[in-house]
Amino acid sequence: MEPVSLPEFKGSDWDEGDVNKNWESHQVSPHEAEQGFFNHPLIVADDVKHSGTEHRTSSWAEHDSTDFVDWSRAKRGVFPNLKPSTKTISLRLPESMLEELKLLANKNDVPCQSLVKVFPSERIESEMQKHAPRKIKS
Repeated sequence: MEPVSLPEFKGSDWDEGDVNKNWESHQVSPHEAEQGFFNHPLIVADDVKHSGTEHRTSSWAEHDSTDFVDWSRAKRGVFPNLKPSTKTISLRLPESMLEELKLLANKNDVPCQSLVKVFPSERIESEMQKHAPRKIKS
């Protein structure tokens, strides 16, 4: 199945009202809500019951997704321009480490800030895989 590309989706715009509403109703943070869009494979389908009404149920445990989604028309989807929300932080590093990061960034022809994001991202992924539940062979 050829994925459908959705380049018009570039990211989320969380205003304070949305953040509070999502947390109060579902105990879901913006970061958690965005994670679904970065899953692979991503499946895109119409919400046949709620499209256009924005009505939402308070308990998914009481329903089956087939009550809401026509899975026969679902397609794999990709968001090529989607970027996760970011948060600015202050980070104190020894000057020698910062100089080494700049040197590595230059050698890899990437901006230093990009490299500073790549290193923890790679380590987090590695650590998460290490601690993931192991699949039992049958």
